[in-house]
Amino acid sequence: MRKSAPKVAIIHYWLVGMRGGERVLERLLHLYPGADIFTHVVRPEAMSDTIRAHRIHTSFIARLPGAGRFYQHYLPLMPMALEALDLRGYDLVISSEAGPAKGVITPPDAFHLCYCHSPMRYLWDHFHDYRDRAGWLTKRVMPPVFHRMRQWDAISAQRPDRVLANSAFIARRIRKSWGREAHVVHPPIDVNRFHVSDDVGAQYLWVGQMTPYKRADLVADAFARLGLPLLMVGTGEMAADVARRATPNITIVPRLDFAQLTAAYAQCRALVFPAEEDFGMIPVEANASGRPVIAYGGGGARETIVEGETGLFFREQSVEALVDAVERCETWLGDFSPAAALANARRFAPEVFDAGIRAAVAHGLGTDEDWQDASSPIRRIG
Repeated sequence: MRKSAPKVAIIHYWLVGMRGGERVLERLLHLYPGADIFTHVVRPEAMSDTIRAHRIHTSFIARLPGAGRFYQHYLPLMPMALEALDLRGYDLVISSEAGPAKGVITPPDAFHLCYCHSPMRYLWDHFHDYRDRAGWLTKRVMPPVFHRMRQWDAISAQRPDRVLANSAFIARRIRKSWGREAHVVHPPIDVNRFHVSDDVGAQYLWVGQMTPYKRADLVADAFARLGLPLLMVGTGEMAADVARRATPNITIVPRLDFAQLTAAYAQCRALVFPAEEDFGMIPVEANASGRPVIAYGGGGARETIVEGETGLFFREQSVEALVDAVERCETWLGDFSPAAALANARRFAPEVFDAGIRAAVAHGLGTDEDWQDASSPIRRIG
């Protein structure tokens, strides 16, 4: 008979900063406070106290030259590194997949649950975008190397006993890339950390990392044309380019502390969200602050924003489409209800995530035979 408290290992691709995947990891650690963490590389100074409090094991990637900074250059070695991890003695293995994580080899009687933020974008549907931005040598090496990586990725995707996706959008990607069906458990958003303000201003807001697919350049160009006040919060490889595009009505800051960020959410006229995201926590945080979202109508935003109620969509990632959406927002805001936005955000509260994970684990450990009944918080796609 299995012991009442399973020994738990959580596999996370790399721990180099606190972003959405690491917030999910924190919640998994809340559910399983005795869990050990396995990862390729870790920067302890960049981690939260919650993560640092756990035993963290690294793969051999961490011992390679410059791995703390250039870990992604070692991507072709990560499958071998994962398979070398020793998970004997663990009853429950949860892999947090966005980079290589799910390919671990688990004991025959262990339950392996994969929580997938996304199949590796650079291997699959974003491959050509990444290759176009690569240097000349990398551009030539990528096709043969990534061909072999895709083979490993598809094969190793059969190893987990159960796959969860963070959105229906990602469940479709999983079906396309891995040939597996996934259940949807949306990531946890601590909606109680955000607040509504009576002091709503005229300034729009963009928050994110200034990387190409986040489309900060699109937002800067649109607001340069509109002339409306905009606050952009973020930094990254495109920061200099975005700064060159900015006109005097656009303010750019690299970062805000959490109190400043929550105030910016609560006081903005609307959040602008132009990226095609796997899920996208930022729109939910804006709704949790009682503010609407102008979002590109693709990816996870289709599941988090209720069009005409908690935000508006634009249908193509162009300056013209975004300008039109902002102009529509200006006339629509009189009908917007902060209470509706708050109610929408609560659909993604941590307790909902907890229930979905517990149901999947209970089924996998043989303690619940009815996890797919109508009362289950897990939704099947397909």
